Amino acid sequence: MKAYQHTSYKKNTIQLQLNDIAKPEISSNQVLVKVLAAGVNPVDNMISRGEVKMIVPYKLPQTAGNEFVGVIEAVGSTANSFQIGDRVFGRLPLNHIGAFAEYLAVDQAALATVPDYLTDIEAAAIPLTALTIMQALDLMKAKAGETIFISGGTGGVGGMAIPLAKAKGLTVVTNGSAEHEERVLGLGADRFIDYKTEDYANLLSGVDHVLDTLGGAETEKQMTILKKGGHLVSLRAMPNGSFAKRMGLAKWKQILFGLAGRKFDKMAEKYGVSYDFIYVESNGQQLQEVADIFNRIQLKPSIDTVYNFDQVNAALDKVANGRSKGKTVIQVS
Repeated sequence: MKAYQHTSYKKNTIQLQLNDIAKPEISSNQVLVKVLAAGVNPVDNMISRGEVKMIVPYKLPQTAGNEFVGVIEAVGSTANSFQIGDRVFGRLPLNHIGAFAEYLAVDQAALATVPDYLTDIEAAAIPLTALTIMQALDLMKAKAGETIFISGGTGGVGGMAIPLAKAKGLTVVTNGSAEHEERVLGLGADRFIDYKTEDYANLLSGVDHVLDTLGGAETEKQMTILKKGGHLVSLRAMPNGSFAKRMGLAKWKQILFGLAGRKFDKMAEKYGVSYDFIYVESNGQQLQEVADIFNRIQLKPSIDTVYNFDQVNAALDKVANGRSKGKTVIQVS
């Protein structure tokens, strides 16, 4: 089968190599999936640049790609949650990625059933972002009735975070450019702040949770709007010691990440809040909850560009350097 692989880590020009490799064989708890489409994410380029080696040390050559939708063609002897012909999607386990390929052997625990109303392209845009949100909400221990501020909610992450947080009963506040206000309120946001004319730090206080999609100086600024004991989870700032421990990394890595993220831990301590960084993991049970929410509210993800399988490198370049209004997806089959 054909698969796009990392053959070396490169900081600048990212070019995956299209190789012919053996079709995967499945173990007892795995299923064989014919890949129909795959989502493209910033983490794909981060892996190519060697930026996540401390978290997941991939052995090269490594087939690339982290999320997919496909049809099951074979099931292992104990993989009884799915049947041949089922259309499934998932974020692949960190140590077993490889969505940019014609076939995948996937642990059934990573999978969920795709809602019927979604196309393959739409479904491929969901798993990684949606699971990021679900795992962030779990990390926050967010409860119905509490308030969450989602920074930069007009982007792809916000487009997923707002309806999922709302479906879990949270009051959702976000900010962004005024041209997107109607769309964002339509996704379920309770309040929209135009970042060009209003400063959320002057308008908000006592917020229970913050999902930081911006990083940089905004991370500390967002801590100022939290109540004492509030919780900020960042997708863009710095991993810290608690992150390394949660991920089960080696002790020496926990020490290094503890030093690297100490700035943010001290910042959080200054404001009397909690700080966490998140790197999304596979979880079929959570993704099935997402699929059930999608079925209920008939949400469709925003798609920017669809590339053919022979354009994987162009898709990666688009995600790295292009301005997107939605998800970049590769049509594999």
